[in-house]
Amino acid sequence: MDLFTAIKGRRSCRNFLPEPIDQATIEKLLEAATWAPSPLNTQPWEFIVITNPEVKEKIFSEGERCRKWALEKTGWKWLGAYSIDFLKIAPVIIAVIGDPKKSGVDMFTEEGPMGYQAACAAAIQNMHLAAHSLGLSSLWFTLFDKKVLREILGIAFEKMPLALVCIGKPESSSASPPRKDYKEKTTYLY
Repeated sequence: MDLFTAIKGRRSCRNFLPEPIDQATIEKLLEAATWAPSPLNTQPWEFIVITNPEVKEKIFSEGERCRKWALEKTGWKWLGAYSIDFLKIAPVIIAVIGDPKKSGVDMFTEEGPMGYQAACAAAIQNMHLAAHSLGLSSLWFTLFDKKVLREILGIAFEKMPLALVCIGKPESSSASPPRKDYKEKTTYLY
């Protein structure tokens, strides 16, 4: 698959089939993730592969708690109808954990470490594109409290749970979301 075709064709999925994903495919996705760039080649990511239904149920419960909190806090009506059942249905969820101590020189700046987060985001994007190239769909999910997710997954306090990547075969395809032209988002300094 051509890279630009993959970039434009990948979609976030919220309607997965419950068919399992084999170990070899999961390993391909994880390998793709590890080829992402990182500051000073620190490779600040760790991954937790979740297929256990009880653990997925705990993640779902935490997501529901956060969804309700966000609805109350923001008043965004769409959150009232937003279903996160896909957390229970997706055959695989990969938790992406970042290590702030592996952020590069930016950990000494006034703003603090951010490079590790960007590196983990690049790893997540690699997983999304790899999944798409293998005929799978994925979703980047962040509606959780980091402290609670640390407890559910046994993540050390000094590590940062950044995202849950849901992966599986799509139940149906979804339409392409609108995108603004890059020209509207770009400034050139000559």
